[in-house]
Amino acid sequence: MDISAPRGTKDALPDEARRWRFVEDTFRRLCRLYGYGEIRTPVFEHTELFVRGVGEGTDIVSKEMYTFLDKGGRSITLKPEGTAPAVRAYVEHHLGGQGAVTKLFYVTPIFRYERPQAGRLRQAHQVGLEVFGAASPAADAEVIQLTMAFYEALGLKDLELRLNSLGDAECRRRYREALLSYAAPYVASLPEDVAERMRNNPLRLLDSKDPDCIEAMNGAPSIQDYLEPESREHFEALLALLRDLGVACVLEPRLVRGLDYYNRTVFEVVSGSLGAQNSVCGGGRYDGLVELCGGPSTPAVGVAMGIERALMLLDETAPIAQDAPVAFVVAIGAEMGPRALKLATELRQAGIATDLDLETRSAKSQFRQADRSGARFAVVLGEDEWSRDAVVVKDLRAQSQTEVPVCDLVAALSR
Repeated sequence: MDISAPRGTKDALPDEARRWRFVEDTFRRLCRLYGYGEIRTPVFEHTELFVRGVGEGTDIVSKEMYTFLDKGGRSITLKPEGTAPAVRAYVEHHLGGQGAVTKLFYVTPIFRYERPQAGRLRQAHQVGLEVFGAASPAADAEVIQLTMAFYEALGLKDLELRLNSLGDAECRRRYREALLSYAAPYVASLPEDVAERMRNNPLRLLDSKDPDCIEAMNGAPSIQDYLEPESREHFEALLALLRDLGVACVLEPRLVRGLDYYNRTVFEVVSGSLGAQNSVCGGGRYDGLVELCGGPSTPAVGVAMGIERALMLLDETAPIAQDAPVAFVVAIGAEMGPRALKLATELRQAGIATDLDLETRSAKSQFRQADRSGARFAVVLGEDEWSRDAVVVKDLRAQSQTEVPVCDLVAALSR
């Protein structure tokens, strides 16, 4: 019987989980500062949500989704990304009011059946932002600025923000025609099923990591030459806002992202430390997705950031809080065990992290456990001290000790 973790999944043991909490807590703290509210959507959704929202021709939908029939014969999919479920919840619960802007964030697992590799698992995790109801480039700028502030707060280095505009539907239609015309010789050399996917969505040609495709598309026309005036104005205003905010970026006209729902702004953050698979996060504007999912026409912009990718870049010197208790209660003698448990409970209720040996082993063994736990203080319960309603508090760093009345113990440890 194989009881190991399934391929493409990974356990986060206590030391690693502290790093996860640091990333997630940093993100939540920033979201509160920027006025975003947390949303938690189900792990699975109706498959149609992703087929319609993400795009039937995308690799995610056509190759990577975990899809199954439930006992009622309904097609269900483990969510492969966080935006479509957030849109579904926004529509279903009527979160947008007349002229209202709704700002949401999430921390979620996602599921994609792909070849596992460093920082890219079959169960991965994302933090993300979604802004509904704001058409202004200021919304794009805020999402991008918060994204970069998050990575800065984590202490990540060697990051580059790449930015492009995909324009609106007519712009993309004209650009797709030009791109297909340019790429026709290369597409004709592909297997028919691959060529058909490229013809259906020629922007995939720019998103490909295949070296032959990359070489074939060198010299391809730039979408910047096809932007209609409104999209160009939006993009130039966004660039001006980012300059004012001190957010450096690189214009990347080949950047298209792999999902169908984007329009106008698209961006990604890449790291020079991750090799070929260097993307840390990606996002952009998706003004048509809410309407596509049954809601009113609603402008929207967001970003999804991989937690595993951030952890790969997290420096060992990051200020990650330790899980060590403040105090470790040491009971001298088995008869002191119940009193030790009661005292530990009182300290915990006072907000002081406390541990103890539940087996009440020898004093030597308990002191070894106290050292291993990283506790600052050992609180020693001996028969003599207890008869005086006192304990001995030993500073395990300074190797000093003092007798403290039980009634003053919380105050003494707090100091």
